[in-house]
Amino acid sequence: MSTSAPPVARRDSAVTVEEYVRFRTDGFLIVRGLIAPTEVQELLDHVDDLASRRSEERVHMLHRRLEIHERYMLHPRVLDVVQALIGPDVLALQTMLFVKRPGSSGQGYHQDSFHIITQPDTLIGAWIALDRADEENGCLWVTAGSHNEPVYPDVDEDSGHGGDRLLADMPAIAGADDPDERRNGLAAVAARYEGREVAAVAEPGDVVLFGGHVLHRSHANRSATRSRRSFVAHYCNARSYVPWDDEPLADGEMGNARHILARGETHLPHARPRFMG
Repeated sequence: MSTSAPPVARRDSAVTVEEYVRFRTDGFLIVRGLIAPTEVQELLDHVDDLASRRSEERVHMLHRRLEIHERYMLHPRVLDVVQALIGPDVLALQTMLFVKRPGSSGQGYHQDSFHIITQPDTLIGAWIALDRADEENGCLWVTAGSHNEPVYPDVDEDSGHGGDRLLADMPAIAGADDPDERRNGLAAVAARYEGREVAAVAEPGDVVLFGGHVLHRSHANRSATRSRRSFVAHYCNARSYVPWDDEPLADGEMGNARHILARGETHLPHARPRFMG
C-alpha cells in the first residue's frame, strides 16, 4: 500500500485547472484548511454535546433537524469546491456525523454511489476532518484511479442499492462495507490497484473530496486516546435525477424534491434550506 502524499489543493476555495485534472485522474482531492479553526471548534463542541446524549458512532441526516448541520452542509467554501468539480448546479443530498472512538472498528471497501443513487451519476462526498485523522486513529484510505470502475451491484437485487447492471460481464458483489476482506466482494476489485491505495491523512479543517465510484475504506481506530471525528456531506449535480432519500420513497417517486438546491439552477424539483432562508 502506498502512503505517498495525496492530491492537495490550496487553502482558498478556488480550484485550479491542475487540481481539477488531478481530481478527474485520481478520483479524489484534499483541500487543506478549508474550514477555519473557529468553525472546527464549533462543530467539535456540538459533537461533544451530541455524544453526551447519544451513543451512535454514525448519525445521518441531522441537517433536516438541526441548523448547524444544514449550515455546514451549505458552507460557502465547501460549495465553491464542489461547484467547480461537479457543478455549476449543485444539489445537497445527505449529511453524516462520525464519532470514531478509540477501539472502534473500521468500514470496509465501498463505493458511495452504491448507497446514494444519482442518474446520471454525479455524486461527490466532502469529508471534513474535525480531529487529526491518520493511520493510527482510522483515517480514510482512498484507492486512486478506482473511480473509473463501474458501481458494482449487490447480489441482492431487492436491496435498493445502486449498480451498473447493463454491462455484459458485470459481477454482482456481496459484503460491501464489510471490513473483513474475505467477505467484501470489492476487495478483489481493489487488488487490481496494488500500490495505489493512499492514506488520506488530514488535519482539522481539511476536506477530502471524492467521487461516488472511487473505492475507499477506513481501518479500526488503534489509538488508545484519540477519537476520529468528522462531518460528511454528499452532493450531486442538480440536473441529475435522484431516486434516493434516507427515508423511503414510493415506487417511481423522485427524491429531488426532498434535497436542497445549494448552487445554480435546475429544471427538476428541489427543496430550499429549512434554517438558512
